[in-house]
Amino acid sequence: MGHALRLLLAGMLASLALHASASDQGVALVKSVAGEVVISRDSASRAATQGAHLDVSDRIVAADGATVAIAFRDGTLLTLGSGADILVRDYVFEPKDGNYAFSLYMARGAAIYESGKIGKLAPDAVRVETPKATVGVRGTRFLIEAD
Repeated sequence: MGHALRLLLAGMLASLALHASASDQGVALVKSVAGEVVISRDSASRAATQGAHLDVSDRIVAADGATVAIAFRDGTLLTLGSGADILVRDYVFEPKDGNYAFSLYMARGAAIYESGKIGKLAPDAVRVETPKATVGVRGTRFLIEAD
């Protein structure tokens, strides 16, 4: 878990630069990768690399022993641990229009989540779902696990 926390901290620092550069380049940016992590989009798969952009409907799968740190446009940070499998279901960050949405489905594995601006401005717009539960987020940080 110490490695995942280091990745989370690195993602937090890097997210400051993300706000200025990612507005038209996907919903999130891969900040760091350790081990084998795959991004699937439109029935094509590719290895996750630092700097890769993520879009709605992307599936991110970390192999056993792998981790990946992701920073979303609003500053939300997500660090996936070994064996994690998530799907970005929805993401809208349009503060000028008051439109917000953040929805992830975590099929398995563990992740550390830290709220960004969406979780602070529109906490009801944030959902993290697992096969057994749905988590509503209220501007916080938490560890979530799914089997």
